[in-house]
Amino acid sequence: MSVLSSEISSESKTLPGHPYFFYRDGQLTAENKDIAKLAKEFGTPLFIYSKASMLAALGAYQKGFAGRKVQICYAMKANSTLGVLQVFALAGCGFDIVSGGELDRVIAAGGDASKVIFSGVGKTRGEMRHALNLGVGCFNVESEAELDVLNEVALAVGKKANISIRVNPNVDPKTHPYISTGLKGSKFGVAAERTVACYQHAAKLPGLKVLGIDCHIGSQIVDDGPYLDAVDRMLDLVESIESAGVQIHHLDFGGGLGISYNGEQPPQADVLWQKILAKLDARGFGDRPLMIEPGRSLVGNAGICVTEILYLKPGEQKNFCIIDAAMNDLPRPAMYQAYHAIVPVVQNADANTNANANGSTYDVVGPVCESGDWIGRDRTLQIKDGDLLAVMSAGAYCMSMASNYNTRGRAAEILVDGDSAHLIRQRESSQDQMRMEKLIA
Repeated sequence: MSVLSSEISSESKTLPGHPYFFYRDGQLTAENKDIAKLAKEFGTPLFIYSKASMLAALGAYQKGFAGRKVQICYAMKANSTLGVLQVFALAGCGFDIVSGGELDRVIAAGGDASKVIFSGVGKTRGEMRHALNLGVGCFNVESEAELDVLNEVALAVGKKANISIRVNPNVDPKTHPYISTGLKGSKFGVAAERTVACYQHAAKLPGLKVLGIDCHIGSQIVDDGPYLDAVDRMLDLVESIESAGVQIHHLDFGGGLGISYNGEQPPQADVLWQKILAKLDARGFGDRPLMIEPGRSLVGNAGICVTEILYLKPGEQKNFCIIDAAMNDLPRPAMYQAYHAIVPVVQNADANTNANANGSTYDVVGPVCESGDWIGRDRTLQIKDGDLLAVMSAGAYCMSMASNYNTRGRAAEILVDGDSAHLIRQRESSQDQMRMEKLIA
């Protein structure tokens, strides 16, 4: 049974942006499960996800789209663990994929291939064949060359590929440059100036069926301005495409809505989409079927990573808190200089000589042999060796980007559903990692 945020006791202390993770009697809790007990049972590092949090985030989108023709496709690159995909498949979601491997995961999790959108700039012929044979709903084509290749593959397998073309509207999403995808310098999409010609070409190819138009301007967007600008530019393009004789059936506005990592206040999904829908209505597009592909906003704040403090290492310039999670488990800080809140699993833990009553300032770092292996800089913590910490907002782009660097096994994953905790990924062993390798005879 899932826990509702309204059911959380008034005596519990919730964490900002994480209503399903809260302190109860000083113990950090995920829904109705004690996190310290889960860490003792399953070990650390340990990813813990709240099913109720995922469904609440999805519910905000569903509320905003009430009465509209919309297919929500979870952008699974954010977190592709089968148990997470299963939650969204059972909730009726489709999936946005960027590889043949992700398609295999959708099928393994019980997803419907006809509700899959295949995005990505570098689809191979083999991936195209695989997707066509499984009946993928639509390909988001990202270049003129891809149109011709997909047409060849579709004709060769005797199928017709449903397509939309991803356009690059040259809108600045005001986010990290590595996750900004809608500017002219980006590798993604077709330039707005080439869009009409691309659609006219696609309409002539016998192996393709034009269905829609797609736009995705970036990730971790916390301002609704770029979304609204992109909508206007998309609709301008649709008018031009249809004036040139090519009908557009659906409008796909991608995803990218941000979450609160460090006090950011992104628009609520239902509020944002009411603004976008009002703009569509005003311009005469309110009856068009819509596609969207949220990822981070559905899972980011639904997950945490629990880690044990191995050593406290004081220094002349820095104090270090060395934990058993590392950049291979939580790559976002090393890759994006990203911020994750870090909190104790047990509040008010006794301080030792390295932590005074008000806490000391630490860089929280992992054991990987890289200076870039840090999880948090200059954090004030009242801690001692052996304490547990929770790295918050770890549901997106952590496990899906995790690696085996330093031959470190990937962490176990737990899905909490009310009073129940389900192991959805076993901890990876050295033997698991070496299974596909061979010594020279």
